[in-house]
Amino acid sequence: MILTYLVLMLLAVSSVVSQYPVEDQSVFAHFIVGNAAAMTPAQWESDIIEAQKAHIDGFALNIAPQDDYTDRVLQVAYDTAERVGNFSLFLSFDYLSGGPWPADRVIKTINAFKDRPAQFYFRDKPLVSTFEGVGNTGDWPNIKAATGCMFIPCWTSLGPTGILGVLDIIDGAFSWDAWPVGAQDKDTASDEAWISALAGKPYMLPVAPWFYTNLPQWHKNWLWRGDDLWHYRWRQIMDLQPPIVQILSWNDYGETHYIGPIHEEGVPGGALRYVSGHPHDAWRTFLPHYIDAYRRNSPTCQRSSCRFSTLSKAQYPISFADKIVYWYRLNPSGSGSADGTTGNNPAMGQPAMHPQEIAQDRVFVSAFVPEPSDLYVQIGENPPTVLSAQASVINHFSVPFDGQTGCVKFAIIRDQEEKASAVGPEITNQCRQNNVDWNAYVGSSD
Repeated sequence: MILTYLVLMLLAVSSVVSQYPVEDQSVFAHFIVGNAAAMTPAQWESDIIEAQKAHIDGFALNIAPQDDYTDRVLQVAYDTAERVGNFSLFLSFDYLSGGPWPADRVIKTINAFKDRPAQFYFRDKPLVSTFEGVGNTGDWPNIKAATGCMFIPCWTSLGPTGILGVLDIIDGAFSWDAWPVGAQDKDTASDEAWISALAGKPYMLPVAPWFYTNLPQWHKNWLWRGDDLWHYRWRQIMDLQPPIVQILSWNDYGETHYIGPIHEEGVPGGALRYVSGHPHDAWRTFLPHYIDAYRRNSPTCQRSSCRFSTLSKAQYPISFADKIVYWYRLNPSGSGSADGTTGNNPAMGQPAMHPQEIAQDRVFVSAFVPEPSDLYVQIGENPPTVLSAQASVINHFSVPFDGQTGCVKFAIIRDQEEKASAVGPEITNQCRQNNVDWNAYVGSSD
């Protein structure tokens, strides 16, 4: 058993002193517009409200040049965000999905939306980002002059050293480096390298819960370690205090790091087999605790100390009720074929490993309790594991499969009474088409 606590009400002051104004702190979720062609205004409204409930400020709208429906979908997105209110959007131009964007189209698209009420302004300028595009860095001085944008690209392939050569072009940087390489947990070394290289310019920090993709049409078939990442990465965010955080992602189903609802019509071809029946919505449950702690650079909200920065946050206050959030894979890693999936991405120069070396066969569970309690985790009909949960913090644990199979039961017990419970689907050695399921199932108590 691994037992840890995010002791948000007892955290010491971080040793990393923020370089940024406190009013900068914003949290966005990366939204793939290419997966939203069939979304209705009602679905957009529902997704935006769900994001607001999680205390997310808005969406970073990833758009690709080959999609002929982009302008239509952007119009619906901005219209809906403005109708709902208190929700912001900014454009992220994807230069890898369908090749580079022509500079004139970038200018036209930015200028078409920059004055909309829902457009996010960062330090008095409309924020614009990218997904890569390092072959077109020379386009951006003219684009910036023609649009007046605040330009914070994701040019991760340059690395912190390479970014030094374009500091005169960019206003900040966003890194896609949200996952650890190999059989280890993620540390903050890469974040600190980016922050140092930017020399005071704003750093947009990435956070993600999971990564697995198997899409041969795009030559993608690998995983990176998720496991405890969602919980511990937020602790790192509280320490580093970046001015903007970007969640990867709201709806990137093909790479399984979605935290939004599954709209099956938007799932890429070939991905439905590992996305269907794998909800990730419960990863949003404790986001209000994590995000508000980040914004205040202090412990998690207690009843006497919660402060909300905008009206939308006040509309959806933090819950202090007993709550369980859990996630795990439904197949042990040795129960079938890896289906060619590698641990790490060799195409990026990373050493290929067996995914079994990286993805741990464990049940991961976080719990909030208002008073000290016991948390029971039981796999199948085997004896339960009993964990001690501290009061008024997000407690986090993991319990090994240890060869056990069956449904997974969770319960918070206090004063010999059950305060919250949940039952997750069974862990089984029976794999669909004999291929191990590398995606996570995420659930919660009622």
